[in-house]
Amino acid sequence: MSLTGRAYIPSPVGDLLIESDAEKITVVGFVKTDAPRLDEHRTPVIDQCILELEEYFSNGRKFFTVELDPRGTDFQKRVWTELLAVSYGKTESYEALAIRVGDIRSIRAVGLANGQNPIAIIIPCHRVIGKNGDLIGYGGGLENKEWLLYHEGSILKQLSLF
Repeated sequence: MSLTGRAYIPSPVGDLLIESDAEKITVVGFVKTDAPRLDEHRTPVIDQCILELEEYFSNGRKFFTVELDPRGTDFQKRVWTELLAVSYGKTESYEALAIRVGDIRSIRAVGLANGQNPIAIIIPCHRVIGKNGDLIGYGGGLENKEWLLYHEGSILKQLSLF
């Protein structure tokens, strides 16, 4: 039986839940305020993940090296693998992602897989936007999607003159 781990950390986009099997991260998710917090058990891979997330939030870490094991269907895993190719500071449309996955007609399935990404931030589903540039959907909330894209320099805050 593999050792599993769990930790909770504060972040600029709210508290995050991190889970692992013995050697790989399986979950980085947003904690809903009313969700019960289960016992923590830190593993070395969780400690590495926490360090890398803290560096991302404070120093602008652009690449994650922690080992990942997102759990999902083969199609979902294909989508999540393609998400890893969307560079820090860049965005991609759902349509372009569907084309990269292999079928423009799969745009809705790609959107669903994107929304079911179990490893937020590290598998950068926040970098996928509407074809016209609109911020569309995000499991962690649109305000967090906007914060993450602004943090990465993908979008600029509009300055109010009034």
